[in-house]
Amino acid sequence: MNELLSPAPSAPEVAAHRVPESGAGGTAAVLPELPGRLTEPLRRELTAFRRDLHMHPELGHQEFRTTSALRARLEQAGLHPRVLPHGTGLICDIRPGLAEESPDGPPLLALRADIDALPIPDTKDVPYRSTVAGRAHACGHDVHTAVVLGAGLVLAELARAGALPRPVRLLFQPAEEVLPGGATDTIEAGVLDGVGSILAVHCDPRVDAGRLGLRAGPITSACDRVEVALSGAGGHTARPHLTTDLVTAAAKLVTEAPALLARRVDTRGGLALTWGRIESGHACNVIPQRAELSGTLRCLDLATWRAAPDLVHAAIDELATLHRAKCELNYVRGVPPVVNEPAMTALLREAMTARCGADAVESTEQSLGGEDFSWYLEHVPGAMARLGVRPPGELRARDLHQGDFDADESAITTGVELFTAAALLDH
Repeated sequence: MNELLSPAPSAPEVAAHRVPESGAGGTAAVLPELPGRLTEPLRRELTAFRRDLHMHPELGHQEFRTTSALRARLEQAGLHPRVLPHGTGLICDIRPGLAEESPDGPPLLALRADIDALPIPDTKDVPYRSTVAGRAHACGHDVHTAVVLGAGLVLAELARAGALPRPVRLLFQPAEEVLPGGATDTIEAGVLDGVGSILAVHCDPRVDAGRLGLRAGPITSACDRVEVALSGAGGHTARPHLTTDLVTAAAKLVTEAPALLARRVDTRGGLALTWGRIESGHACNVIPQRAELSGTLRCLDLATWRAAPDLVHAAIDELATLHRAKCELNYVRGVPPVVNEPAMTALLREAMTARCGADAVESTEQSLGGEDFSWYLEHVPGAMARLGVRPPGELRARDLHQGDFDADESAITTGVELFTAAALLDH
């Protein structure tokens, strides 16, 4: 028996077992006993792989070391990964029987991981702390990468054994943290060619390790970037009437633009403009000639997101004109909401239930965070799940995009077994 696989019945004839269903009554459902459990040697290897990535984080479009490590391990497993055109990120197909090509076969199920890190310092006191100053895997992309790598290694062994019912594509995507997201480049490079559906997970520090958060429909929000430059005649603070008072203009824009927008859209669209930077002036008695603001605009549905640029332009132009300021607005399109397709969400639920029981799945709310996985869902049906990474019993959640973020590494096993089960059940 290959060390990547635990003993299991051969497919497609699999044994059955009963798991308790949630809810009153304690009834039991008969579920297939799926192959593809993670063995202890591979679990240790994937943990070490994740820690190595954590110690060597790379920013978007700079993930050369990460790409090289993934390529080497997949080639070691007898697979044929292909590095993406820009030199970072890769795809790797696993077909039944490990056939190289199968143009007339069923469409591929893609499993996506993002591989880039964030430009923030790692503040944890752990042996695998980042060795790169000012960079950290503070969003769990190292965990996502280990999960998809592990799933690929297990599925390759299943394919060799004749137990993989459909082809699978591993997609290791660069630059998720760079608006509008590396997904746009990978799609342009053809990573969805032959793909019929796609799945992903995202670490959630509010969900216990060993559990999965699911939601059909929108699970993240849209996120765009708004950059505003105001200009006008400066002067002495003793004579503001002879100037364009840009500090006041900027302050009014900061406070009034969000309120104005809130009255021009359906509130169910959840549009929110939030400023993160304002900069103007250099002396207490000098009215400056320039002010700069930047922030993000988030919204909960596609219709509001598509209307947002025109609404923002109109609101900010009106406020700038009111205060006699010239305005330059740079509206940077980011990502639409991730909208989970119901059938693919149900597949994730079925896969998690088969592995851990129905009680391991919980409903999750829509997040206001952005995720470029949404771009794939503009082309093929798919779903993203929230992978629990909080140590069970820990009361304090280490939030994403913070220097002390960390994950309970047992989540890697959960993610791998979720994806292998999904690949076996989706045929």
